[in-house]
Amino acid sequence: MPNRRDPDGGRGHDDAVPASVVGVPAELNDLPWELPHTFLGLDQLSGGFDRSAAVILPVPYEATTSWGGGTRLGPHALLEASRYIELYDQEFGCEAGSVIGVNTLPALELTRAGATPAMAELRASYGRVAEACGDRFIVMLGGEHSISSAAILAQADRHEERLSVLQLDAHADLRPQYEGTPDSHASAMARVIDRADVVAVGLRGVSAEEMEVSRAHAGSTLIWADEMWENDDWMDKALDALGPKVYVTFDVDYLDPSLMPSTGTPEPGGGDWYRTLRFLRRVFAERDVIAADVVELAPTPGLSAPDFLAAKLVYKLISYRFQDRLV
Repeated sequence: MPNRRDPDGGRGHDDAVPASVVGVPAELNDLPWELPHTFLGLDQLSGGFDRSAAVILPVPYEATTSWGGGTRLGPHALLEASRYIELYDQEFGCEAGSVIGVNTLPALELTRAGATPAMAELRASYGRVAEACGDRFIVMLGGEHSISSAAILAQADRHEERLSVLQLDAHADLRPQYEGTPDSHASAMARVIDRADVVAVGLRGVSAEEMEVSRAHAGSTLIWADEMWENDDWMDKALDALGPKVYVTFDVDYLDPSLMPSTGTPEPGGGDWYRTLRFLRRVFAERDVIAADVVELAPTPGLSAPDFLAAKLVYKLISYRFQDRLV
């Protein structure tokens, strides 16, 4: 894909979006159309489904948030911010998005009949998307964290061996139910722990009830945020607990609120940017990461930095998944 910006910060005339993308007549193809409203602003020539190794699935679902709301707006804000990310990745010395190819699907609009019907609908829908995607790497954008359980269970249905879930999160999400529903964002990992091992990293807001659930399951590993600052031993601990096939779920409240204030239940302390990227690159290099999600972005009006951070995070996840193609 050509450079999308001229030296003055705008797009040059040779960066016009192809007519096949914007649906205009061929004679209007040379007009200065805006970048598509897709992840990274990729056009169909570099980001169409058949040409792409990665697929973005937005799920703007929000029904059980317990304090700050707005996660239903997260996928749109992330996608909008991603259109202004520079494609060149200095870690790999190339425009990773163009090399890999990233296709953005329309958002899934789930039923409003209740949390349990919505998660059943998502599990079935995600399963069909995964079947159509084959070996493509799916990154689901939330929405609240409850959606992760449906995606993880749909992936577990597709694999004979037991999955591991790498959960980057401030909270354990192991409550059997919360505020009257077992399909709450606070119960996301409780819904999957019988089907997958869960390695939770960055925890600092956990209930006594969740500690009991964790102790009752041999496949539950908890790594506290304050373990992450003295040295990198926690990375080895997490990797040792992960099996061969891994699903990564990234709740943005894993990050310190100074980096990520735009989330419903921020907790002081938490992950920083470069240490987290160093860990994720190891995970993707040493394990088979089959899919991922990024959830709980609740955009703050007038504050775009967290949206941009979440978009850059998704880009790094995709780059790490295909790092063997980029080096």
